[in-house]
Amino acid sequence: QVQLVESGGGLVQPEGSLRLSCAASGYTYSIYHMAWFRQAPGKEREGVAGISTDGGSTNYADSVKGRFTISQNNAKNTVYLQMDSLRPEDTAMYYCKANACSRIGTRNDYWGQGTQVTVS
Repeated sequence: QVQLVESGGGLVQPEGSLRLSCAASGYTYSIYHMAWFRQAPGKEREGVAGISTDGGSTNYADSVKGRFTISQNNAKNTVYLQMDSLRPEDTAMYYCKANACSRIGTRNDYWGQGTQVTVS
């Protein structure tokens, strides 16, 4: 099992910045990819950014490229999302997701409880 706890959300003015954190615990050795998703009221959950835990390769949604940066601290089992130049349309609940594979090859996805980001 893997547990994820997000933090760092809040209220920020347009063009402001926030840094979200996602701390993983439990069987963290099994995690091979982590990502941030977001969901605004009345909309589907969408992927924002992802990072592979071994090589650190990253990917971003077009809507956040150049403004958001995903990074990781493997020693702390934590993934970050630095969000700059925030826009009102970035307002959403932000969720952390971990993709894990056990030693016997069982794959599972884990989600955090979410942290609210409001840009206004």
